[in-house]
Amino acid sequence: MGKAQNDVVITGIGIVTCQGVGKDAHVEVLTAATTPKTIIETEKFKPYPVHPLPEIDWSQQIPKRGDQRQMENWQRIGVFTAGLALDDAGFKDDLEACGTMDMIVAAGGGERDINVDTLIVNEGLKRNDRELLLNEKLTTELRPTLFLAQLSNLLAGNISIVHKVTGSSRTFMGEEAAGISAAETAFYRIKSGESSHALVGGAFAAERQDMILLFEAINGHAQGGWQPLWSRKPEDGGGIISGSVSAFLVLESRAHAEARGAHIYATLDAIEGDRGNRDDGKFEARLERLLDQAGKNAGEALILSGSSGMLDLAAREKAVIDAKFPDAPIRGYGGVTGHGLEAQFPLGLALAALAVANKAKVPAFDSENEKPMTTGATTAIVTTVGHVRGEGVAVLSAEA
Repeated sequence: MGKAQNDVVITGIGIVTCQGVGKDAHVEVLTAATTPKTIIETEKFKPYPVHPLPEIDWSQQIPKRGDQRQMENWQRIGVFTAGLALDDAGFKDDLEACGTMDMIVAAGGGERDINVDTLIVNEGLKRNDRELLLNEKLTTELRPTLFLAQLSNLLAGNISIVHKVTGSSRTFMGEEAAGISAAETAFYRIKSGESSHALVGGAFAAERQDMILLFEAINGHAQGGWQPLWSRKPEDGGGIISGSVSAFLVLESRAHAEARGAHIYATLDAIEGDRGNRDDGKFEARLERLLDQAGKNAGEALILSGSSGMLDLAAREKAVIDAKFPDAPIRGYGGVTGHGLEAQFPLGLALAALAVANKAKVPAFDSENEKPMTTGATTAIVTTVGHVRGEGVAVLSAEA
């Protein structure tokens, strides 16, 4: 494929998972000779395992203590990672570039006040007039600022305040599909010439009782110890092991990147999201159509699957990929980072860009179900299948 001036290229990568802070820690994971070490927290939310946040010095990207204090952790993780991406792209101190930069964020709602929730539930066990109880507690226990802290677009707002990214701003809500839509929107804005450079990504704090409850409400969360992604069984729960993760990317048109002499990690060749009914083979047909973007020569591309681990869906996704690309090595990256909900697709894009930029022979993340790579990655396909709805596929290629 020839290089075009409106190619969408990746010039900045910010990434945080349990495996470490920043791109170097993740290049180590992608280029290691052996399966990455498993970093899992099994006691804090027992019986639910989660991949925890690594040790982070917030002040490296959020210098003001006041800014740090007024954010919840999911915002803090995202603002920190967005700063890493801007630094990496060389935009951090370029006020003019940040002032015209599109920002497209995937985010969930804010964190619950667990103490108030517990108080209401405990009081509700003693009374039958629960509607009245709720009204009482709404007026006496909830802080007005708590409602502000729930707003999903506060992540984008805090990135604007801390990093001075003040071009257009969009926030998508809607679980995994939000991350897919955020990246797809940035891609097409640049491809069409509406935008020249964009910051896109998402963040997810898994170490929250309310999020674990939401997954477990549909019998989705795994229980007990850690199991490799494709090897999870019904006796271990629903299959999802969530992880505190964040990934932000700086996307640019090739013309904009080359004009400023930027380092280009990879070209984003194609990206598309979709959603619909998953019964009667419709999921399989839709995923196959999305994978067609990879073209006929994708047989040995590295496939980075963002599978949530949900047992039935993971098996169905892997069956489609194995049938369509029987020679391609597949890597279920949620098995080593945890599932990141809104951040899952941006995380896959970040890992894919690092993999092709380093021509990585990515070690198997689940050695019983993933074949070894014989050559370094030059093309990568990223998938994300929402744990309830929404699918997305992206195709990336190395620069040279």
